[in-house]
Amino acid sequence: MGYILAIDQGTSSSRAIIFDEDLYQVASAQKPFKQIYPKPGWVEHDPNEIVLSVMSCVEKAIQDAKISFKDIEAIGITNQRETIVAWDAETGKALYNAIVWQCRRTADRAKELERQYRNFIHSKTGLLPDPYFSATKMEWMLRNVPEVRKAAKKGTLRFGTIDSWLIWNLTPDRQHVTDHSNASRTMLYNLNELKWDEELLEFFGIEKEFLPKVVDSSKLLIRSVYGPVISGIAGDQQASLFGQTAFNVGDVKCTYGTGSFILMNTGDKPRFSREGLLTTVGWKINDEIVYAIEGSIFTTGALINWLKDGLQIISTPEETELLATSVEDNGGVYFSGALAGLGAPYWDSKARGLIIGLTRGATRAHIVRAVLEYIAFRTKEILEIMERDTGIKVNRLLVDGGVTRNNFLMELQSKVLGVTVDRPIVKETTALGAAMLAGLAVGLWDKETLAGIRKSEVVFTPTRKELEDEYKKWKEAIKRSMNWAE
Repeated sequence: MGYILAIDQGTSSSRAIIFDEDLYQVASAQKPFKQIYPKPGWVEHDPNEIVLSVMSCVEKAIQDAKISFKDIEAIGITNQRETIVAWDAETGKALYNAIVWQCRRTADRAKELERQYRNFIHSKTGLLPDPYFSATKMEWMLRNVPEVRKAAKKGTLRFGTIDSWLIWNLTPDRQHVTDHSNASRTMLYNLNELKWDEELLEFFGIEKEFLPKVVDSSKLLIRSVYGPVISGIAGDQQASLFGQTAFNVGDVKCTYGTGSFILMNTGDKPRFSREGLLTTVGWKINDEIVYAIEGSIFTTGALINWLKDGLQIISTPEETELLATSVEDNGGVYFSGALAGLGAPYWDSKARGLIIGLTRGATRAHIVRAVLEYIAFRTKEILEIMERDTGIKVNRLLVDGGVTRNNFLMELQSKVLGVTVDRPIVKETTALGAAMLAGLAVGLWDKETLAGIRKSEVVFTPTRKELEDEYKKWKEAIKRSMNWAE
């Protein structure tokens, strides 16, 4: 029997998961790494710690599976998107900490771009100017980090999202590549031409030679230092879309992780949103190109951590479900959730979180419930825009990610949307998608076989759409949180 190794490099931890030929999980290993906050709103990772954490997980997973690298048919890599690493091609050393997708240091620059160049950027990339994306992070490094400027002058500078950084370190001949799904998140990639955009490169002062070669999501055959080939690459949310087998136009998935990411398969032509959603590449395999429309919520699972570590009103994530069900409703308490600004459709990096409606009768249970309602309401808001943008009615939401273990939230989500919410047996669909892409490239299975592989664990079915009045009141909380610093 052959096995697939999936490397899932996330925002707070790295994981390695081994799947067999039937895509059953055989073994897994996970390792958290340090989050670095040099200034308020700044978020960084140590690039070397990321590589070491991945290597540690790979070795542990292989050991736990009681197999050797000779048993691995292929390796798939999926990664936190938009996070940027700069390194020197001669020394292989990182020149600065990775600037994480959550980092807001380029908020003022993004605001300037929004005012003057919104249509120019959106028409090419499907993205809206925001510090979330990679281009302003690279620009910032070139302007503010002497080592990066020096490497640029020498011609040895290399930029890459986390997939590129990992592949550079995991291939003997130091391959510098990325796939179309990751490239489409940089704000430098032309969605229509499927390549780096010359005008945008010049605009941001980034040489094409600094950037990786863009390759298919399932075709890359690079020999790794472990022996097996790396034959699958996708950004984490696109990998999840593939792992959910959302192969048909109109299929929608939501991953509830550190943030939430909702993607709809829109077929072989990009659909440009009129209401603040993003257009992205889902995957490219040979002649097949699949686009998606996406809505991003910056903080969801991170809110559960905030309740635990910041406010210290819960001891474990599981406690949120118990507290939320201990009260009949939110007690008039609403939460705006903007602890790291607001993503789609607002793109307000200066928005700040608010809890409103507090009275003497409000308890921690009401606050916890309001936080969970925020997650459900924000998801509803984005899906409504997707329906308007595409003309496609959403009848089912495929869900994955750690937060989906909260049954109260999943049931609430179904009631708020008025549609079924479908949670699969395999919840690690991001890693699963990377494994599927890798195995597809080496002929372990075909796409038709993969289409029938998904199995549901629980389907939450509402009797009717509920909480419409609460949803309208919550929208008022969102309005009040915007432009808070101005």
